[in-house]
Amino acid sequence: MSLLVWWLAACGSPDPSVPAGAGGHAASDVVPGSHEDWCGEHAVPESQCTRCNPSLVAAFQATGDWCEEHGLPESQCTKCNPDLKIVRPPAP
Repeated sequence: MSLLVWWLAACGSPDPSVPAGAGGHAASDVVPGSHEDWCGEHAVPESQCTRCNPSLVAAFQATGDWCEEHGLPESQCTKCNPDLKIVRPPAP
């Protein structure tokens, strides 16, 4: 158990505003593109998170916005696009 606690503290979460281990998923009724529309686990808008909602994959693939190598939208792939910054909208 102590190893798990250490791992969570050491690794933190992708979004510093979300506590480690909190998950940080948006409610289903938030406005897309808003501050609340945020997947704290994957640091992208929840409404565009293909890892949490695989049903979105086909739409990204249909527009040519798909990285086959990493299995996520090219517009979210920081491995292929290291200068890419995905920024959470500011809180109102």
